[in-house]
Amino acid sequence: MSAGWIAAIWVSTATIAIKAAGPLLLGGRELPPRALDVVSLLAPALLAALVATLTFGSGNTLVVDARAAGVLAAAGALALRAPIIVVVALAALVTVGARLVGLG
Repeated sequence: MSAGWIAAIWVSTATIAIKAAGPLLLGGRELPPRALDVVSLLAPALLAALVATLTFGSGNTLVVDARAAGVLAAAGALALRAPIIVVVALAALVTVGARLVGLG
């Protein structure tokens, strides 16, 4: 078995354990409102961190290239309340266009 499969098994096992821990530890009780507020903010914060890391990170350096143009276009489309499929298509097209003109 390769190292990749072993890592996948460990990660999936840890994920299952973490998901099972909540109901087991709470035993049907509700979380306090303050904890619910924090939990509701975790997904957007993690998504923003992932997007920022994948857009501007390259190893240990900060890179601004065509990906940044695509993210900027997507942010503009979201600000204008465009449907998500339009946002994704626009970001992809802007990124490709920026690469074609030599931005990276």
